[in-house]
Formats: sequence, C-alpha cells, structure tokens
Amino acid sequence: MNKPKNVVIIGGGHGQSAICRGIKNIENLKISAIVTVADDGGSTGRLRKRFHIPAMGDIRNVMIALAESESLMGNLMDYRFEDTDGDESDVGGHNLGNLILTALTQQCGSFMEAVQTIGKVLNVKGNIIPATTQVITLYAMMDDGVIVKGEANIPARHNRIRKVFYQEPVHAVPEAVAALKNADLIIYGIGSVYTSILPNIIIDEMRDALNASKAKKVYFCNAMTQPGETDGFSLEDHVEALQSHGAPVDEVVFASDSLPEKLIARYAEEGSIPVIENTCSHSYKVRHENLLNFSSNLIRHDSLKIERAVRKLVEEL
Repeated sequence: MNKPKNVVIIGGGHGQSAICRGIKNIENLKISAIVTVADDGGSTGRLRKRFHIPAMGDIRNVMIALAESESLMGNLMDYRFEDTDGDESDVGGHNLGNLILTALTQQCGSFMEAVQTIGKVLNVKGNIIPATTQVITLYAMMDDGVIVKGEANIPARHNRIRKVFYQEPVHAVPEAVAALKNADLIIYGIGSVYTSILPNIIIDEMRDALNASKAKKVYFCNAMTQPGETDGFSLEDHVEALQSHGAPVDEVVFASDSLPEKLIARYAEEGSIPVIENTCSHSYKVRHENLLNFSSNLIRHDSLKIERAVRKLVEEL
C-alpha cells in the first residue's frame, strides 16, 4: 500500500471549505486545514470582542465541510439565530457553532482543545488547525499610504492594497508549523487573497515553514475579482500578492469554464469581473481545469470538480 500523502490547505472562508469538502473522500490522504482567525466581523467579531477569543467562524465552516457525513449536529453548527431587533447583547445573529466553540473554550481554557473536541463530535476527516491562538488584528496599507485596521474594514476602503500585516508579534501554533514541515502538497485558497489566505502566511513561523518545505505549493485561483480587495486583478496579480508576502507558488489551478453571460453581467453590477490570465511567461505552471458550478445562479467552485483536480495533483507527487 502506498504511503499516505499529507495535504495542507491554507486559507479561510467558503473557498477553503469547498476544497476541504471536495478532497475529504480521496483515499490515502491525510488532510490538515490551517485556518485564519483574523476575522472580526459578524457573529465571530462580536464573540471575539466580548470574550477575547480568536475568531472561530472560518474554523466552524471547515469543520462542517470536513465532517464525515451531513449530520444533525453539523446542520446545527451552522444554524444562525434570527436577529430581530439588532440587540447585540443576546444570541440574535449568532451561529450556534460559534456559541458552542466559545463555551468550550471557556470550559477547557484552551481554544485549540475546543476545536479538537468539536472535531471529534463531528468526526472530521482531518486536522483543523487555527493559524494562531492569539486574538489578532489584521492591518492593510493601501497604495495611497492609508492604514486600515480590521479585516472587515479592509475591503470597504475600495483602494488597491499594497500589503497586509500585524502590528504586534504573532506566533503560529506548533501544529501548523509541523503540518507544513511534513506536507507533500500545500494548497492556497480558494478565497479572499488578502483577508483569508495571507493572514496565515504573514505569520513569521508560517512563512519560514512554507519556504523551507519541499512540498509542491499550489494556488487555486479565484474565478472572479473581489470588490474592494482585488479589483481588476488578473491571475498574475493574485499570484504576485502571494509571492510579495513571502508565499512560494509552484503551480496555479485556474478555472477554464465558460462563464454564462447573464452571470457576468450580474456580477459586473456589483463591481466584480472575471479573472483573466495574461499571455506571458511565468515562473510557475498554470493548470487549466473545469472547476465551476452555476446551478445557484452564482459563480462558485464545485467541490466534486475540485476533488478531480486534486486527485491529479496527488497522483503526480
């Protein structure tokens, strides 16, 4: 029997969850998801502020994606209480999973232990690792020199981002560094480059481990630009953002699907356009794959198509 391959997915948000959901059933694969905890908006931001704990929203999403099966507990983890009066002192607007993780963190005294405990309950197929257990604040420097504080505020500025950074020392959890050290394949994405992927990579120990790792580093590129964050970005611009922050990229997986014109027009109304690939030479390989799904009248990466693409990558290791 072949030795299991170690695959690490770095990111946050729904894109990382789509990858995890797609690859969890690939045979002979050991999965580690390193997840950002820099989110400071919505339910996550409220709990983080009140209880001084790391952001758990993206971790909750990855847990549900990596759960062995769609279960009642998994559905409950994603349940959001209705916010009827805007009173932030009650449970309105909160995800039940966020509240459970908060309660377990207080009971255990450890955010990492709380994540592992819920992982066992959901029988997740892999390791879910917060990039850090510190309560962190992401900053961005814009092209005009303005500094923006807070992950939720960065896209709202609608200015080109020069770099993202932390103002205080941030340390990676040892489990994240170990996962990168032992990886055969490292995947960045899918999702917000500056606010989901890079918050993990700009931690010094993470960046050092990535550059020391002999694993193949593959970026799953976004299909559409993100208003306020990657306006007008090409494939090359996305990769440049990663590389300029210290992330090595060996290969890019890019969606070759033909986009429906009505969806292109709909996204254009919101300031989002298709990401294009420039006809120029690259220091990295670009792999074109059919990756998208349009069934919900949205442009989304399809987990089953991602699975096929990752199977090809794993077979080549």
